[in-house]
Amino acid sequence: MKRLTTLALIAGLCTVVGLFLSSGLEDVAAAVVSAGWGALVVVVARAVAVAWAGLGWFVIFPTAARPTLWDCMTLRFVREGINTLLPVAQVGGDFVGARLLTKRGVSGGIAGASMFVDLMTQAVTQFLFTVAGVLLLVWVAGDGPIVRTVAGGLALAAPALGAFYLIQRRSGHKVIQALVSRFAGARDWRALGAIDVLYDSLKRLYGNRGRVAGGLGIHLIGWFIGTVEVYVALHFMGYPISIVEAVVIESLAQAVRGAAFAVPGALGAQEGGLIALCAIFGIPAEAALALSLVKRLADLLVGVPGLFAWHALEGTQAVEPVATEVRTEPALRHDLLVPVLANDFGNRARAEADLGDLKKCA
Repeated sequence: MKRLTTLALIAGLCTVVGLFLSSGLEDVAAAVVSAGWGALVVVVARAVAVAWAGLGWFVIFPTAARPTLWDCMTLRFVREGINTLLPVAQVGGDFVGARLLTKRGVSGGIAGASMFVDLMTQAVTQFLFTVAGVLLLVWVAGDGPIVRTVAGGLALAAPALGAFYLIQRRSGHKVIQALVSRFAGARDWRALGAIDVLYDSLKRLYGNRGRVAGGLGIHLIGWFIGTVEVYVALHFMGYPISIVEAVVIESLAQAVRGAAFAVPGALGAQEGGLIALCAIFGIPAEAALALSLVKRLADLLVGVPGLFAWHALEGTQAVEPVATEVRTEPALRHDLLVPVLANDFGNRARAEADLGDLKKCA
């Protein structure tokens, strides 16, 4: 896996260098400079979108087991920083966020289940956001190669979303339980208890349709908040576009970035996608590359504080989990949960330390 990530990173860097050289470094630099204060607006819009996503995570928790809104927003910045700046296939930060929730008093089952439900609501709303972008593109520019390509991607994404949801339901539980029973050692069979807790928590979260609908609505609005980045940056560069055109560019660019999840930072994919999308509306390649650079500046200025927050939170002492969750989730016992945490996060020592903190607080 590390070799594939390294090869993908090298390919992405080569693509980026080639695109910048072919478009002219001086022209791209001039376009970036022309963005001026618009770049700051883009950074602020990104920070607002990430905090808003934290709200989307917060609302899916049951009231009795809900962390504070501040914790959800803070950990959402941690997830963003890890997913955008580290080579973790854009999902590693989500697992870290779930583990850090347990240090904020949330039980392991609810923390893990909330992460899966949050990912599901994000994926569904991104799918809808992309569909909206395709429909708007057909409306303003008619059919074309880009429309057919994205439509094909959506046709593949739909069953993948369905499969991701089914895995989180009881049918998926049976599959995972069978695999663990088949391949786990004699001492690891007790981890099935933790799997039971996770799926019971997933059932509980999905069982409240109001909270799930709230998460879907908030995340859908969040995708449209991201449209501000494209609209403002291009306006400051001297390429005024309509809100509809900004939605098309942002939605399809995010779809390209999501499809290139295996490439760290979607290097090359984001730049190539923006060039193709901006060209539809008469925006030159150098402006599209400048837009990509402004977006990557937002990645850094929003993501780096998230990484520092991660470092700080790793050193904090765990607090006592919510009492109602401890009574209903016996599988959080030390001997049952350490194998799961060690397998999920690849660090048994850290898992032992985290659970030792929980036992001290108890």
